[in-house]
Amino acid sequence: MNSIKNAFLKGLNTFNIDALANRLYVVKSDSEIEEIVEDLNKHRLKHFILGGGSNVLFTKNFAGGIIKNELKGIKVVEEDDNSVIVQAKAGEIWDDFVNFTVSKQFWGLENLSGIPGTVGAAPVQNIGAYGVEAKDTIIRIIGFDFVDLEWRIFSNAECKFGYRESIFKAEYKNRILITAVDFKLSKTPAPKLQYGALKELENIKADALSVVDIREAVLKIRNSKLPDPKLLGNAGSFFKNPVIDNELYLKLQTEYPDITCYPFADGNVKIPAGWLIEKCGYKGKQKGNVGTYENQSLVIVNHGGATGQEVFQYAREIQSAVKAKFSIEIRYEVQIL
Repeated sequence: MNSIKNAFLKGLNTFNIDALANRLYVVKSDSEIEEIVEDLNKHRLKHFILGGGSNVLFTKNFAGGIIKNELKGIKVVEEDDNSVIVQAKAGEIWDDFVNFTVSKQFWGLENLSGIPGTVGAAPVQNIGAYGVEAKDTIIRIIGFDFVDLEWRIFSNAECKFGYRESIFKAEYKNRILITAVDFKLSKTPAPKLQYGALKELENIKADALSVVDIREAVLKIRNSKLPDPKLLGNAGSFFKNPVIDNELYLKLQTEYPDITCYPFADGNVKIPAGWLIEKCGYKGKQKGNVGTYENQSLVIVNHGGATGQEVFQYAREIQSAVKAKFSIEIRYEVQIL
């Protein structure tokens, strides 16, 4: 078991926030997990499961044990003429895994290219982009239950996936250490181009459009909108896109004809949180060491030396401004600790 006391966390979160944890456990094999649980119980420590640190904000030191998942491995576990099931260990870098599937000409994850984090974090957040969510391809999750002290397998339905939600983020938060995820992908072309900037690819004939083409297009779009956390600390989209009823949307549309929406079957609509934030004057704004990225209002950035509390207070200020102007509450996508 690899355990570090009084561990620095700055290099383990993409906001580049200084924080300490009582202990840091680095998991490199399944066999270490039960030993870590015993150590946590021995020292009566609460714990937090950390993937790539791309969806977390440390607002203070963590008085407990951080479990850093570094389980590695990718393998094909089942396939036929039309589809394939690929299993990835939870510590694999998400985009490395997407690149692997694309290189094998497997369809299903190409729209999720460029998202930071790990494979194990993907189902927790039910990550999504450009009309695709992780839940669309996940069929099985393997993990260790820290309460019942046993290995468990979850089907897609048992994960209770929702918009940026899952059972692992709700009632099982920090209870299940995900160790592997199984994805069912297609061997035949299945482009999903209905969302935003990808629509222009529809002009290319389907039989001429490769899965590599889509991945490259997604990466180009993301790189033009989102800052590199190695250069400018951030956690990607800080807020979720809010879902409102159609009546409120029509009211807003009267006042703001440029507003866009993505309708749901139940009559509600999802609207871009970035648009709301921009209308409140926060795009490119800076306050002290914290600001909003100039190319994407959803992204809060650390310009250098910001504390977690600074970032959190700035996020709350944005939240209050949107509520006051639009009567809409935007919720955090990032986990606040």
